[in-house]
Amino acid sequence: MVVDRIFSGIQPTGTPHLGNYLGAIQNWVNLQEECSSVLYSIMDMHSLTLPKEPAVLRQNILDTTAAILACGIDPKKCFLFRQSLVPEHAELAWILGCLTNVPRLLRLPQWKMKRGSQNNEGTVGLLTYPVLQAADILLYKSTHVPVGEDQVLHLELAQDIAQHFNKKYGEFFPVPKAILSTTKKIKSLRDPAVKMSKSDPQKLATVNIADSPDEIVLKFRKAVTDFTSEVTYDPDSRPGVSNLVSIHAAVTGLSIKEVLHQSAGLDTAHYKAVVAESVIQKFAPIRNEIKKLQEDKSHLIKVLEDGAEKAKELAAPIYQEIRRLVGF
Repeated sequence: MVVDRIFSGIQPTGTPHLGNYLGAIQNWVNLQEECSSVLYSIMDMHSLTLPKEPAVLRQNILDTTAAILACGIDPKKCFLFRQSLVPEHAELAWILGCLTNVPRLLRLPQWKMKRGSQNNEGTVGLLTYPVLQAADILLYKSTHVPVGEDQVLHLELAQDIAQHFNKKYGEFFPVPKAILSTTKKIKSLRDPAVKMSKSDPQKLATVNIADSPDEIVLKFRKAVTDFTSEVTYDPDSRPGVSNLVSIHAAVTGLSIKEVLHQSAGLDTAHYKAVVAESVIQKFAPIRNEIKKLQEDKSHLIKVLEDGAEKAKELAAPIYQEIRRLVGF
């Protein structure tokens, strides 16, 4: 697979959770080692699709930055920047929005799901943020995008927009391809039918990477399983236990088969403690590094500003050519 440029982003929701780490950030760390042109963005413009207090958003941006740096993202090996510091993202979104029909956006499942949190009305931003996502990717002529299963439809929209632009104005954008995470989607510890989420009202459902060892032990001890004590992997009939096995495999680097072999003879109660301990060991150094980075606010701001300058240098000539193509 020839990868010329990778782009990905994360919303600033504060310290990421276990699912964010295993599904995205861990992959980001690997990709920055494998590709010479990699851009990772803190998507603060996207975060406005749901109401945020300004002070909370500012702090969340810094906490998210501290966390992904602590996880191993290296600004010397990638461009790490805050989306809103590069105005070309929003400007290109307007141009691409003028090439995108509304019915296509209305069909996206995220619109149907999230508008419920806005009393079934939904804002223009909530409807059109997938177009901004397309602009985020295409602004840098990105060739590949690491995505989870729930973002595949949004990447398909970006692909369609790129092709539509190319048909109208001549071949310009590469059609970006997906890099799918190999990690199974991490589920809520309280309801294994849904994915782990920071917005889950059940505090025991989500493990944050900065949680204390006691918090992690409690959350896994309270994890929903079933009435069978054996540790097996069958996501359809035993989703709770299978979720624990997926987590155990992901944080240790073992295969599902190896995890099951190691866990033979354990009942689920004891197995929960084993999984909790493996998560604690994985996140202990990251948690310590997050605390250190959070104490140096000026360093975090500088990292994002320096990254934005580099991103703007890359984006500016591409966007100027787009302006020329559309007639500005």
